[in-house]
Amino acid sequence: MKIAVTGVTGNMGVQALNELLKIPDTEYRLLILPNDKRVRRLKRDHKKDIKRIEIIYGNIADKSACERLIDGVSYVINMAAVIPPHSDQHPELAIECNEKGVGVLVDAIERANPQPKFIHISTMALYGNRNEKHMWGRVGDPLLISPYDIYSLTKMRGEFKVLESDIKTKAVIRQTAMLHSNMLSDNMSDGLMFHTCFNAPLEWATAEDSGLLIANIIRSDTAQDLGQKFWGKVFNLGGGQCNCVTGYDVLNDGFEIIGGTVKNFFEPAFNATRNFHGLWFYDSKALDDLFHYQRQSTADFWKKFKQTHGIMKVGKAVPKRLIKRCAIMSLFKSPNSVKYWYKHNDEAKLIAYFGGKAEYEKLGRKWDGFPLLRFNQAPDGGYIDYEQLKNRKNAVLPYIGFDPEAEVTLQTLKNIASAHGGKLISQTGDIDDSLEWENSDGERFTAKGTSVIAGHWFNPSYVRYCWDFDRLAKKDKIYADVWYDSHARDEDNFYYYDESFEAKYNKIKS
Repeated sequence: MKIAVTGVTGNMGVQALNELLKIPDTEYRLLILPNDKRVRRLKRDHKKDIKRIEIIYGNIADKSACERLIDGVSYVINMAAVIPPHSDQHPELAIECNEKGVGVLVDAIERANPQPKFIHISTMALYGNRNEKHMWGRVGDPLLISPYDIYSLTKMRGEFKVLESDIKTKAVIRQTAMLHSNMLSDNMSDGLMFHTCFNAPLEWATAEDSGLLIANIIRSDTAQDLGQKFWGKVFNLGGGQCNCVTGYDVLNDGFEIIGGTVKNFFEPAFNATRNFHGLWFYDSKALDDLFHYQRQSTADFWKKFKQTHGIMKVGKAVPKRLIKRCAIMSLFKSPNSVKYWYKHNDEAKLIAYFGGKAEYEKLGRKWDGFPLLRFNQAPDGGYIDYEQLKNRKNAVLPYIGFDPEAEVTLQTLKNIASAHGGKLISQTGDIDDSLEWENSDGERFTAKGTSVIAGHWFNPSYVRYCWDFDRLAKKDKIYADVWYDSHARDEDNFYYYDESFEAKYNKIKS
């Protein structure tokens, strides 16, 4: 059996290949960029298995490379992605890989005879910003991608392409926030970490567990075809309830290695208060029940991280003020940082991430008065039980217009469309069929019922690099239930890059 894999030099891909190579009687064909310097390490780490590995050097957006990749394979696993902060710095690469490249790969699989089975790794970033009002979510929740997050937008379009494809046997997995050995280096070279809201819900999974999941899917399906238990569905990949924390928690766990806390190195005005992406998965158990991959907790990860990054302990001897000034505040120069936006009067970013310049200026430097869920402090100044909030049994789930546990019928789809302020035009058909719909703007579009059940609903973000949810939420009940958790009802912003960006990068898309 031969398996085609993309993204094997990424943090998840490295661990997935480690686990996949443990499966006997399998060979692997890997698509790797010609200039990827990490391939040398891959060859070194898998020297004893190198005869089982075939490398194709090419780009996922290259038709011929994708055709060579999938020729004669039984499975295709797509983990290729351009992620933040690289996607923020080079949006054209995110468009080429996450959007156009997925389309090219999908087209190649559709043409193949016989078709391989396809596993596509998507992202929980599609759900957008969450706070204490809706910490928990599930497949079927609205996809409210955060303004200016080109990674989420391109991944959403890529996922939609997969779901709408004619690939007979496919599954989509939305990966959650991932703990991996390169976390520090990836987050200390850019202002990205300042996007993390201190009260944002994040359910983590380790790279090792994520890699094990991929291998266990192959093991299970080759032993006995998984059928409708897995194929044709969308899943959330999380680490379980023990890995549900907030942005403050995970930053704090990292700083404990050098004997400090978030409050030693950060100030309230360093980080965004909205426009992030993260949630706790109400349905996290669904994937683990099938493949039993959830082994490591956040505590396990940080314990191992301390052991493998012993040099970090030296930080305990360094004055905390010095670390704050040299390691944290030095990143204010990054165009991706909050302080950079403020210094350069980027009002659009300040509105997106704070509600405006005035709201940002209210944050100040002192932690007194800044509510943190971690310490049972509600945003309104009252008390909130953080541990009870983290209990799945107490989850407050967003309104999505249907019950995911009930049988899906044509009436179910009509109800979803009505809740979106639109309607289902098709009067007959199954949820796997391409159906005709009308959105709240009166625009007609086609989409499979399965795509809509998974949270997709046509809006300007599917055809333009823009975010128009302030306007849409005013007439869309599903959008409104989440969007107004962190946005005022009288906000009326249309977020976009600019006309030149649209003109240039829509060409890449096509």
